[in-house]
Amino acid sequence: MDKTRSRAPRAKRRLGSSPLGIALTAPYTAYVLVVFVIPFGVGVWMAFHDYFFTAPGVAVPHPFVGFDNFTAVLGEADTRRAFANLGLFMAINIPLTVVLALVLASALNAATRWRGFFRMAYYVPYVTASVATLAVWLFLFNGSGAVNNVLGSWAPEPSWLANKGLVMPLIAVYVTWKQLGFYILLYLAALQNVPKELHEAALTDGAGPLQAFRAVTLPAVRPVTSLVVLLSIITAGQIFTEPFLLTGGGPSGASLTPALLVYQRGIEQGEPDAAAAIGLILVTGVLIIATVARRLTERD
Repeated sequence: MDKTRSRAPRAKRRLGSSPLGIALTAPYTAYVLVVFVIPFGVGVWMAFHDYFFTAPGVAVPHPFVGFDNFTAVLGEADTRRAFANLGLFMAINIPLTVVLALVLASALNAATRWRGFFRMAYYVPYVTASVATLAVWLFLFNGSGAVNNVLGSWAPEPSWLANKGLVMPLIAVYVTWKQLGFYILLYLAALQNVPKELHEAALTDGAGPLQAFRAVTLPAVRPVTSLVVLLSIITAGQIFTEPFLLTGGGPSGASLTPALLVYQRGIEQGEPDAAAAIGLILVTGVLIIATVARRLTERD
């Protein structure tokens, strides 16, 4: 009897107060472990070793090389260009996403008619496959596309996707447009939880609409702004599909991104150790930027 009583608290300490919760989360935990944690660990190991692909069943030595892979990739022009392009992408995409999402969400929150229609219209690009939406942008912005036909002699030369100075900003604008609907819904949910009495009190005290927006709305949605910035940074770090399908990283590397470079080095060129080193640099950089951005956006 005493043994049975002693086993119960021990099992409760190991399994927690709700063992059913562990059983329900176990499949997702296994999924994360197999799909994310283990591959990430293998990638970290590859980044510090001389690793290359071999035929199945062939065992070859992979000596430890320390930081040689990192030194090699950081000394290459393509790596520096890819991270510079990513910096330009973030500088355009993140502020544009925050401002447009907040402004449009505020307009939707104040609207009394057609709110559901506009909410759905903004969200449709987010749930549409990138291949389909990118095909539309190719039609719009290629050399003989609809945009150039409208601009006529004002069209840039070379055209949008072949222009080194315009291709990355164009991709940043595309990603902003595609992801905007999701962030609008986040802001809209936050705005609908802001008591109307606060706005009315600010207006009664003599504040104008912009002053009330700055004094009431912005502080109320600060947690959502922090989340939007964080998600935008993570999305920027993963940017691959858009440059891969639109330009393949061109022209002359002007739209090359670290994620696309990882694919090129690891799969196309058969250098997985270099690709792993670039990927680890990317993950570290994104974590640092996300940490700094979170502290800045959550600071009073």
